[in-house]
Amino acid sequence: MHRDLLPALSRAPRRRLPRGLPRAPSRDLRRDLYAALAAALLVLAAVLVGRAIQHRDGSLRVNWPPLLADWHPHVGPGTPAALAVAAGVVAYGPALAARLPWRPLLLAVWATGSAWTWSLALVDGWYRGVAEQLTTRSEYLRSVGRFHDIPYALRDFTHHILIDSPDNWPAHVAGHPPGATLTFVLLDRIGLGGGGWAGAFVITVGTTGAVAVLVALRALADEELARRAAPFLALAPAAVWVGTSVDGYFAAVAAWALALLALAVTGHRPRWTSRTFGLASGLFFGLAAYLSYGLTLFALIAAAVLLLGRARTRPLPLVLAGLAVVPVVFTALGFNWWEAYRLLVTRYHQGSGGVRPYGYWVWANLAGTAIIVGPATAAGLRRTGATLLRRDRTSAGRLALLVAAALLALLVADLSGMSKAETERIWLPFALWLLPAGAFLTVPRAWLAGQAVLALLVNHLLLTGW
Repeated sequence: MHRDLLPALSRAPRRRLPRGLPRAPSRDLRRDLYAALAAALLVLAAVLVGRAIQHRDGSLRVNWPPLLADWHPHVGPGTPAALAVAAGVVAYGPALAARLPWRPLLLAVWATGSAWTWSLALVDGWYRGVAEQLTTRSEYLRSVGRFHDIPYALRDFTHHILIDSPDNWPAHVAGHPPGATLTFVLLDRIGLGGGGWAGAFVITVGTTGAVAVLVALRALADEELARRAAPFLALAPAAVWVGTSVDGYFAAVAAWALALLALAVTGHRPRWTSRTFGLASGLFFGLAAYLSYGLTLFALIAAAVLLLGRARTRPLPLVLAGLAVVPVVFTALGFNWWEAYRLLVTRYHQGSGGVRPYGYWVWANLAGTAIIVGPATAAGLRRTGATLLRRDRTSAGRLALLVAAALLALLVADLSGMSKAETERIWLPFALWLLPAGAFLTVPRAWLAGQAVLALLVNHLLLTGW
């Protein structure tokens, strides 16, 4: 790189803040720090209270609450790369996000997020960090061989959900619609079987979720705010769990459903283009519902997208048509979504769900989410709330409404009681839509450094279970 370009890139871009963003930096910054401190105290309380409960009776079923992890300080082959990616994004991320053309920016965010996720996963080494993550006894790959006859497996799926049923499914297979397992069955059919290919698939697809969020932000708010959010999406602590848990893949599918919906209901595009986006959005929403039952809560975020794009409703019939395709196919093949969910609720209480205390997890889940999204998002959520209270009608208010809808969906999932037998990975689909709150922050490089430090500490001090 030319030596005269480095100083220019290292300086924060001199541009006006988007309309609606606060301009009282010292007071707002103090409040941002208070919000980040409150999140840190919540995490500390979850750790201390959780360790006491786990030591007393073991009912939390995790060794380092609120995370599924073990204390294990270590370094690995991914450590140098992780440090390099973090330093690069902190030093140059905001400036490059402001100056790159839009499409190269999207590619840069995906490439940076991929490098960040891969490097964090490889801190634990290839086998422990990637290849063996999806091959444990509770994971999907253990059941790939039972889908040699896919129509029969779908018809028979509900007969193996309960713990006391013959040949019951592993926990993750039973806990999700069969679309999740079928993903890896199809990968195996095309010659990409095994944990290594599965891990690579999850990371590659999962890291595209950040691109989908940026596409939606540009359509629903404005490009300036999307650019400000870009570094926070690329350098999220959530990358620790995107590589490698299947929920990163789920998060990306749901994110593209919302992004395509945003493109369908906004802008001045030809009618056929909007309808194509609408049909594709419906297909992705239908797929999401057959990957994870919890993704049905994305209807709340979709409602916010429709509200923000209220000027364009003509694509909606095609959205609904696309939404029906996947359910019709699975139902025709013999899988009953509602029956499977009913049986899952029973199995949930047969297993850890019947042991783990709701009184702890209902707030400790939020502490786990705070770790996933990082201190910058905690501060950004404070500004999100302030923006909503001002009834801001600018692009900042539109972004705040979208983030608030994601937070509402997460809270509903938490209060449902169907999340206390789960851990941090299940919040990835919702957390992805909280990260853009970083666009509200001043001094972005300092906040990005905080995000990077948190992710690096978690990945090097703990041996995470996902």
